[in-house]
Amino acid sequence: REGAETGHLTQASQRGIPYHSTSCSFLFCLVFCFCFVLFHFSRQLQKKYDKACEFCKKHKTRMHYVIYGILVTAYLAVVIAACSLNFQRAFPLFIITVLAISFICWDFLIAEYGDKIAAFFSPGVRYLEEQWFWLKWVLCAALIIAVICWLIFDTAKQGSHQLISFCGLAMYVLLMFIFSKYPTRVAWRPVFSGIAMQFILGLLILRTKVGFDVFNWLGIQTQTFLEYSDTGAKFVFGEKYMDHFFAFKVLPIVVFFSTVMSMLYHIGFMQWLVGKVGWIMQIFMGTTPVESLVAAGNVFVGQTESPLLVRPYLPHITKSELHAVMTAGFSTIAGSVLGAYISFGVSASHLLTASVMSAPASLATSKLFWPETEKPTVTLSGESKNLLEAASHGASTSILLVANIAVNLISFLALLAFLDSALSWVGSLFDYPQLNFENICAYAFMPLSFMMGVDWEDSFVVGGLLGYKTFFNEFVAYERLSQLIHNREKGGSMYINGVKQYMTVRSEVIATYALCGFANFGSLGLVIGGLTSLAPSKKKEIAGGAFRAMIAGTVACFMTACVAGTVPRFGVSYSRMWNEEFYDEG
Repeated sequence: REGAETGHLTQASQRGIPYHSTSCSFLFCLVFCFCFVLFHFSRQLQKKYDKACEFCKKHKTRMHYVIYGILVTAYLAVVIAACSLNFQRAFPLFIITVLAISFICWDFLIAEYGDKIAAFFSPGVRYLEEQWFWLKWVLCAALIIAVICWLIFDTAKQGSHQLISFCGLAMYVLLMFIFSKYPTRVAWRPVFSGIAMQFILGLLILRTKVGFDVFNWLGIQTQTFLEYSDTGAKFVFGEKYMDHFFAFKVLPIVVFFSTVMSMLYHIGFMQWLVGKVGWIMQIFMGTTPVESLVAAGNVFVGQTESPLLVRPYLPHITKSELHAVMTAGFSTIAGSVLGAYISFGVSASHLLTASVMSAPASLATSKLFWPETEKPTVTLSGESKNLLEAASHGASTSILLVANIAVNLISFLALLAFLDSALSWVGSLFDYPQLNFENICAYAFMPLSFMMGVDWEDSFVVGGLLGYKTFFNEFVAYERLSQLIHNREKGGSMYINGVKQYMTVRSEVIATYALCGFANFGSLGLVIGGLTSLAPSKKKEIAGGAFRAMIAGTVACFMTACVAGTVPRFGVSYSRMWNEEFYDEG
């Protein structure tokens, strides 16, 4: 082998060609051939890729249907399997699936056959419009007679508490009419329709066992879901985070819920849900699309977030519509702070019910307090790039909300302690050291709380809670209410040194509904600043109508409390009022 190699080397040397140059030439030829083959293969691959892309574009819709069909089939298989194993355990999943399928089918029918459906029902609609002049009086008379008969039989069976609540509802409607901006221009359809929706929701949720169980289940699930925020709080603040309950337990719930809401908005679920609720209120109450959509949005988000749903239309809405937008914000609470109130120990099911019932109430009081005098012209026909960015954005935006809650509570509670001390000093000059801010508010709001149906001996306490909510914020009021609830659950003496330590369950429930809103002087500046930034051209109208909207929002909460006091059966123990024994006796 050495001789052969020497021979080749000698031949190459004799020709004047170095041996390593020959090897390099061979390698170069090999690399060139490989690159040529690779280039040819890549061109063929590119052509096949272009054909595949063209095929996908051509059959994009069919492929989407196939993928969706596979996913839906897999989901339905999971639902059927779960129901087969244990239907009772899988019943909530079954109900959610049926509702989702119903809404999807409804959307499909409206999108594909909306014009045909409208044409099919148009003769009936025209007939109703022609006969509406006398038909509306017949319906009103039948409704009034039905309500009177129901009140007579219900009062005879359960006592006069429900009747007081109903009279309180009528009183609030009368007061709103007397102090209306344009009493002679009131359109009564939104008013009576809103009150009717409140009664229907109240009857379904608070009077029927199925409705109560559904909202009670939703409240339990919401409370369970919010408890997952404890994992993050424990990791950040340590095992003893519960020692600082409000800072490390309540405020993380606000962050967590804000994150979830941002993700739900990103995937479009919240817009879809709010649109459905707003459409129902628009059809039933006859309100405009803008105010209906904002009122529906306030069930889930806060008073500064819900106007973002109609932000492009805000500069073009009427004064009455703008008043309705602000009233809806004052009369409901945000989902993020809802979790905080639940963590206080306030009933989750009643808070959820109050949020839903206050939406139609806000439109009813708004249209009564500031009737429409113009012709509405608006008709409805910064984004995150992905879900993780939406979650991060939701958590980041909650920083301002958490900071606002914390600093307001620190300042308000400190101010309240100072006022109580100053008032006690003034009262001691006249041998009445018990004088404090709560007592003053209690005397002012006592008649209003009694007309909601609160027991007379509890109306003084509830009046103080309403004062806290109006002049400070609902956080302070709910914190005080949670103390009363805990005192009742622990038992003990009802009075200590002449001060009542807890209330009846009926009074607690009515107070929960009356406090469930953002109508306070602190939120007044928040609404003016938030809406002015969205619609600078409406600055004068916003500032001029904000105070009236706050009053209307307060009355909307009071009306919801009146309905809550009129509709349900309050037994000795409210938590057990829906057992089978009660129904057998009733």
